[in-house]
Amino acid sequence: MKQTQLISEYVDYIPEQLLDGHLYICEQYKIVVHKCCCGCGEEVVTPLGPAEWLIRKEGNTVTLRPSIGNWSFKCQSHYYIRKNRVVWANAMSKQEIKHVRTRDAADKAKQIEYINQQKEFAENKSYIQLLWARFITWIKQ
Repeated sequence: MKQTQLISEYVDYIPEQLLDGHLYICEQYKIVVHKCCCGCGEEVVTPLGPAEWLIRKEGNTVTLRPSIGNWSFKCQSHYYIRKNRVVWANAMSKQEIKHVRTRDAADKAKQIEYINQQKEFAENKSYIQLLWARFITWIKQ
């Protein structure tokens, strides 16, 4: 049966058996899982992160962004989750889906590049701090 409302549940682990109409949120592993809202029974996994999905807590409800596009499922459902409500979106053409997937891949690549730059900066900063400390020690001798 097509869902219009979800119950958000915060869990430590995703249960093996998912209930229809439940949105399982595991903050520790940064993941949200639910059964597809169209009623097909497929398991929808949405990883949380800057280049993935973002979750916003609003009282006892949650909003996930961006939309959920189940284009690898037979149903090809497309919807938003806003304050635990399922807001159905228009179907997308194969060309639109390809465009979204290309954009998503580029966003992930940019995020990985950013993370690597931050690590490199931290490593370089530590090296410079080490050299500075050695220099100060040498001067004090």
